[in-house]
Amino acid sequence: MFDLKQAVANAHFVTFLTGAGVSTASGIPDYRSKGGLYADLASPEEALSIENLQQHHLAFHDWVTKKMYYPDAKPNVIHEKMAQITNAKGAIVTQNVDGLHQRGGAKHVVEFHGNLYRIYCQTCGQQIDYQTYLQSDGHAEDGGIFRPDIVLYGEPIKPDVINAAVEAVAKADLLVVVGTSFQVYPFAGLLQMAQSDAVLAAVNREPISLPAGAHMVVGDATTVFAAL
Repeated sequence: MFDLKQAVANAHFVTFLTGAGVSTASGIPDYRSKGGLYADLASPEEALSIENLQQHHLAFHDWVTKKMYYPDAKPNVIHEKMAQITNAKGAIVTQNVDGLHQRGGAKHVVEFHGNLYRIYCQTCGQQIDYQTYLQSDGHAEDGGIFRPDIVLYGEPIKPDVINAAVEAVAKADLLVVVGTSFQVYPFAGLLQMAQSDAVLAAVNREPISLPAGAHMVVGDATTVFAAL
């Protein structure tokens, strides 16, 4: 029987690879679950695409501001325990764009898909706070359009982000996948950068596909991490 608590204790460097399931306990819907953020869309890839932003920026702004911002969400026990572990000996590579890992105290976080709360003008680069963005996406000074610093469908991951993520995975002797089905690439491809003898485990409500020899911990992640 695999003991995650013991594995964490034994590890020299722990890297957590996290997805939407880490933030559902904070009240942020899973992007693709029934009733989740994309439930009313025929094609979520369209709403959050670079093409939609470029061609229909008002519709993009309306959808993002109404459906993706949860400023009252607070870090939960998963964020807090991951912060404690990785601040001592590890890192977090997350698909989440909600910033809750950092708000939970984590110092070593690679935001693979960016952060909703970083907003900048596409024309001049000026940054504004998200409260201002919620009101309007137009930059009066230069006519530019503000956008959140997240990776949209049709956009590449920034090379420095990929490098940081690869480094975090390659350094780890314990890799723990939490709250993600691990189907989205290039994120899922990060496992190919792991040490050949690294221990791989996953915590998820239902089993997910993992390489041979990996350990699956099926259960609620809040319960699992509360016990670490």
